[in-house]
Amino acid sequence: MEQRLMASPTDLAALRQKLLVLYAANSSPDTEVVAWSLYDGASDETYEAAGEAVPPYATVLDAMRDGWRVIKYPDLRPPSPGQEYDLSYLEFEFVLEKLEAIDGKR
Repeated sequence: MEQRLMASPTDLAALRQKLLVLYAANSSPDTEVVAWSLYDGASDETYEAAGEAVPPYATVLDAMRDGWRVIKYPDLRPPSPGQEYDLSYLEFEFVLEKLEAIDGKR
């Protein structure tokens, strides 16, 4: 039997979004996370990106297994001719979200 996730507008008003941005070594969700950022709309805590050296998850797949939902998958674009070996931004960016109650309870 199919179950649907439904929430009333009142339930949704009590939820806040947390965004977790994970930069992976390549486009596969099961590859190593090399950088990350966290934006928590469910608490008053602030996060400084340079404060933590160890990512909260080893892979994007680990985060998914902990309840994070992928809302953006990295775009795959070939490098421009002549720029194949240039260093630039981290291109394998996954954006994940989790909805949490304002008081931190689900």
